[in-house]
Order: sequence, then C-alpha cells, then structure tokens
Amino acid sequence: MILITEKQYKEILDHSKQAAPNEACGLLGGIIENDIKYVKKVYLLKNTDNSPEHFSMDPREQFASVKDMRNNGWEMLGNFHSHPASPSRPSEEDKRLAFDPGASYFIISLQDTENIVLKSFNINKNEVSEEKLIIEGE
Repeated sequence: MILITEKQYKEILDHSKQAAPNEACGLLGGIIENDIKYVKKVYLLKNTDNSPEHFSMDPREQFASVKDMRNNGWEMLGNFHSHPASPSRPSEEDKRLAFDPGASYFIISLQDTENIVLKSFNINKNEVSEEKLIIEGE
C-alpha cells in the first residue's frame, strides 16, 4: 500500500497536464513503515524524450532528487509517468523497463479529461499487480 496527499496528487496531475501531449515523469521519495509506503515528496522531472509515447528522466534532475532523498533520510519509493492518450496500465515498454520489483510505478491517465485515473503498480518482470493507492483527504 502507498499513501500520498491530495497536494501531491495535484502536483502529479498539474505536471502531467502541463507536459501534455507528451508524457510527464518524476520520482517518489518517502519512508516505509509497517509495509506502508508514505510519499514525503514528489519530484517533478523533465521528460528528455519529449514524446507522447515514452519518457526518459533528465539524469541531472534524477541525481539531484536522489541526493535530496538521502539528505532527508528517505528512500526512493518509485516513480510516476503519464499516459496522455491511453489507460492507466503499464505498456509493454513500461514492463520491460521496470527493474525494481519493490518500486511503486504510478501511471496517471489523461485519456478522459473528465475522468483522470491514477493507479499504482508493482512490476516484477512481466508480472503486473495493482498496488493499493490511498490519496489522503479523499
């Protein structure tokens, strides 16, 4: 299970909308207590691919984010990216590039602007399971 705040959800949503029609991306830093992941900070990163179908995180921003996490005593809990025109589920490329089976992979779908969908997944090789995501304040 992973918990984020409404404010963090809004940060992800706003970043994703601003990047559209390209994919947006970022990292999730926080803590794990009693098998529950608590997101302490959302790191909004640049998609250097500038593509609506895939993303690459800016390496300098990625490094700075990890450094900030370490300075705060946090772990990297996972990452997020948007699907501007497809559902909130991992693509074949998402599955192929998911190297950490313990990470949370957030995917926010902007396909239906009246019904934005944010889901979290655990990906282990080609096995995908949806992770319970709680937005505090909902």
